[in-house]
Amino acid sequence: MDNSTRQGYLAAFGAVLIWSGFILVSRMGGISPLLSYDVIAIRYATCAALVLPIWWFKFRFKLWQPKFIICSLFGGLGYALLAFKGFESTPGSQSAVLLPGLIPVMIILLSVVINKQKHPWSKWFGVAMITSGIAVLFLHESFSQGELSVGHLSLAGGAFCWGIFSVLLSRWQITPWQATASLAIITCTIYMPIYLLWLPKNISLGMSELWGDILLQSFYQGFLATIVQMLLYVRAVQIIGAANMGTMMAMVPVIAGVSALFVFDEPAKISLVIAMITVSIGVWFANTQYFVNKTYFANKKSFANKSTLPIKK
Repeated sequence: MDNSTRQGYLAAFGAVLIWSGFILVSRMGGISPLLSYDVIAIRYATCAALVLPIWWFKFRFKLWQPKFIICSLFGGLGYALLAFKGFESTPGSQSAVLLPGLIPVMIILLSVVINKQKHPWSKWFGVAMITSGIAVLFLHESFSQGELSVGHLSLAGGAFCWGIFSVLLSRWQITPWQATASLAIITCTIYMPIYLLWLPKNISLGMSELWGDILLQSFYQGFLATIVQMLLYVRAVQIIGAANMGTMMAMVPVIAGVSALFVFDEPAKISLVIAMITVSIGVWFANTQYFVNKTYFANKKSFANKSTLPIKK
């Protein structure tokens, strides 16, 4: 492995760690005195404050286009409202299975519906594996609790919004910088007036007791999870390719899930372990290009052999 490839995999692993930490930090915000509306405000106010000067002075583009607004409504506002609501009531270990697991499922299904995209068998096998793992988790929760919680359904809704956002990025050829800047600035511009005027909030109550939570969410949500992760992700894709980067994402449910068991002292139920393993395998199949490339080279070799056969007269 040369130095460039090593740097690519290090960047990919860094993105995976930040994404795994996002699950944990979001759950910390969910069980803190902060409301989900507070965490969303902190996330986008911080990110917009960091991104706005860069957009204005260095890499400006026409921001308020319909495609950027629509993407921000789904990938920014819709995703945040549903996902962070889910983090309030769903254990961190289950969140680590649901959100990273359902996102590739939603992207694959929605890409077929919206972009009429065709996928190889490996992706559909991955979807089946993820669905099976999540079904085990859902069935256990239904039998033990009597019904699925609002948190589970909210996380599923968040994954759906992110799936639409991802498919539209591909359909409209939106660059990573355009996605980052529009998500931060447009979402902040739309959300903050509504939050300040009408939504419930706890930030103003006992501010001295909440500074630790506010600083943690500001640094992680507004800086690491939105800006640094995007830079690492793009760098990794440039060096090792999107397929290898996608395959690395299969580690997120395991890293975040196992970490949540220790950080939040959650029980390691059999259903959770089965779901965690099954979903991780499914995410790998949903992202890998190994079988696609193998089929491609096999067909290419077969075609080459046929083309060299002697022509019978």
